[in-house]
Amino acid sequence: MNQTDQQLFRSLLLSDTPFIDLRAPVEFLQGAFPGSVNLPLMTDRERQLVGTCYKNSGQEAAIVLGHQLVEHDIQNRINAWAEFKQTNPGAWLYCFRGGLRSRLSTQFLKDKGTDINIVPGGYKALRRYLIEVIEQACEQPLIIVGGNTGCGKTLLIQELDNGLDIEGRANHRGSSFGKQVTPQPKQISYENQLAVDILRIFEHSSSLVIEDESQSIGTVHVPLPLFSSMKTSPMVVVDDPFEVRLERLRFEYCTSMTEKFIRALGEEAGWQAYDEYLHRGIYGIRKRLGLEKFNTLNVVLEEALKQQKTTGSTQGHLNWITQVLNDYYDPMYRFQLDKKAERIQFKGTYQEVKDWLTAKRR
Repeated sequence: MNQTDQQLFRSLLLSDTPFIDLRAPVEFLQGAFPGSVNLPLMTDRERQLVGTCYKNSGQEAAIVLGHQLVEHDIQNRINAWAEFKQTNPGAWLYCFRGGLRSRLSTQFLKDKGTDINIVPGGYKALRRYLIEVIEQACEQPLIIVGGNTGCGKTLLIQELDNGLDIEGRANHRGSSFGKQVTPQPKQISYENQLAVDILRIFEHSSSLVIEDESQSIGTVHVPLPLFSSMKTSPMVVVDDPFEVRLERLRFEYCTSMTEKFIRALGEEAGWQAYDEYLHRGIYGIRKRLGLEKFNTLNVVLEEALKQQKTTGSTQGHLNWITQVLNDYYDPMYRFQLDKKAERIQFKGTYQEVKDWLTAKRR
């Protein structure tokens, strides 16, 4: 990839350029770029037929078949591209390699009086560039923020102008209670968005601050080069009082999630989904808790839910959250942190760690 293309890709991504993604829906669903909308030249079935024809009979026959397959609906597809370009004057267009599909589509648009730029090399080149951004970021200084569950590590990352929020972009809190109301992104989309976030951070900083996390965050994974660097980078540890952590978790798991589920699904369905979310969270750690503690926690949770539904108060949830911290999260994290002791450079409260990181920012 030449330097001119790299500079162009960086400029397009940092300026939130809208993209028309011409790939078939099945390709788009596997992963896309921020700001992209799928307005395909061919449907999945049409793409499959053209691909088979290309393999068996060559490019010329595939082009002829492609024209035949799309001609019944091509005006609707051109109109959709033209409308998007009119609404988004700075839009660019790409197919997988920036080749035939892109050239045909831009010609169709030009015949209609609309000009649009093609991303050189298409999806493949832009994707490769973002992978390189992540790999190059690993060569820069990283600082990892650790701390027991409820210490507000994600909130702290979000408040730092060089914080890379790997959980927020994963749309998951990275724990048994990490599921959010909306789905997680596909792995490729997750990686693409992280790379764009890194580009933005490096506009004003040469370092990254990242939360201490396992490679798996729900259904997505931290890109391997980044995770490998995280495992050897210096750490700071947030050590907030137990009561402060409890209140944070009560808000995150209960107050906030109740509101999100009900806002998304309505009163009855939202409450049911919230109820299932908490039960599923406890079920996810049942093996570590043991059957007796698991059953006890379920009873405590049921009482808390009953109280919340009757009075609106989430206070009763502190009872099971306390037990989960004492019996599961805190012992587990202490064990993990002991193995990383030599990497710890600073330890303090949320505000003390934030001040230290701000002073150290590069």
